Amino acid sequence: MSSNNQNFNEKVDRRISMVMGDPQKAIRVLSVPMIISMLLLMAYNLADSIWVAGLGPNALAALGFVSPIFMIVIGLGNGLGAGAASLIARCIGAENKKGSDNAAMHSVILTLGISAVLTPLIFIFLPSILLAMGAGETVGLATQYGQIVFGGLIFLIFSSVASGILRAEGDVKRPMYAMAATAVLNIILDPIFIYYFGLGVRGAAWATVLSSGIASILMVYWLLLKRETYVSFSRKDFTPSWNVVKDILLVGLPASAESFVMSILGIVLNIILVITGGAEAVAVYTAGWRVVMLAIIPPIGIGTATITVAGVAYGARKYENLSKALSYSAKLGVAIALVTSTISYFFAQNIATIFTYSSQSAFMAPSIAAFLQVMCLFYIMIPLGITASSVFQAMGKGITSLILTVIREVVFISFFAYLFAFTLGFGSQGVWWGIVIGGGLGCALAYIWVNMYVNGLKRNLN
Repeated sequence: MSSNNQNFNEKVDRRISMVMGDPQKAIRVLSVPMIISMLLLMAYNLADSIWVAGLGPNALAALGFVSPIFMIVIGLGNGLGAGAASLIARCIGAENKKGSDNAAMHSVILTLGISAVLTPLIFIFLPSILLAMGAGETVGLATQYGQIVFGGLIFLIFSSVASGILRAEGDVKRPMYAMAATAVLNIILDPIFIYYFGLGVRGAAWATVLSSGIASILMVYWLLLKRETYVSFSRKDFTPSWNVVKDILLVGLPASAESFVMSILGIVLNIILVITGGAEAVAVYTAGWRVVMLAIIPPIGIGTATITVAGVAYGARKYENLSKALSYSAKLGVAIALVTSTISYFFAQNIATIFTYSSQSAFMAPSIAAFLQVMCLFYIMIPLGITASSVFQAMGKGITSLILTVIREVVFISFFAYLFAFTLGFGSQGVWWGIVIGGGLGCALAYIWVNMYVNGLKRNLN
């Protein structure tokens, strides 16, 4: 038993030493499993779209109308996870073990409370929300899908929060393992439930709920039963504190609100697309945006790793390391984005055929390919915005990150999408260019802002 304890302590010490050491090395080590985890997450989201696409454009559009709400829920989980990771990382940097434990336990309690409130509310009001979004003739299919998925809301939120707790102490492999199990199970269950059992879009929803439940069970085992973590969950170490709740929510709620803002943008864009091109335009955007999300996963994974590294550096008042984490995260993200953009441009037609394999959806292939070739430009700038948000969240400045997101999504993208779609008469393609130009300007502004802030910290320390 003593040998097992010694091995456990050595593993934990290595993880803590790693996140407190060279920022560039720590970002590389942490980001690779994060990227793999997120690719797996997107894989099972893509599986839904690919298999549902065989049911026709209305079924695919139904998923498109649910997607903004789904992203709000995922964003809430990721936001709470970011809040937990930020506070725990700052406590680790300040060598405050008790603070880390208390933050982890508060995060789990918040998750349970929020899930208990939101689940029945979404279930009841979902049809009305979908109609307000312009779902129209697809509202029945969208409601069938959404009510089942959001019935498992607690799984979606808890797995994200638990992953944040593990990431804060440098453990990114186990969240990756949980996501791998989830993705594989979802990909297997999708065709069985959708076609073999004849459940249609409801089958895709049940596959999502069951697979996300598996991830939650694994997280519960690792955190609460096996207990091979730096943070510990013990009643004697728990001290109820509104200050801890506030610290988590000061990052978590703005981070969640960022996803809410982006989901609101998705609703706005869907409305514009319905007006300019009908359900077909929404279906094209829904399929194409899944590919966009896949392409920007590497900078998101790098940014998520940066929250831990930058949070530890900020907690330890090592602002030079904070500056290195900021610069390296952005450079690495842009370098990967250039490669992704090139591949996506030249293979757009091939990618589009994945979503248009059935006779009902084959006519959408040229439009999806054209969408992807425009979005290639978006990939290159997005790492700057992601890095800026991650570093502000790491420092506990969630409100600043939210402000930058609102400027990018509401002011820039919405404005340019409307301008190109209606004022300049480009129709649904104007929405695509609005995303590229508005998003690019917003990301550049965010990166300039965070650099000024970090440089100010360094000057004040000297």
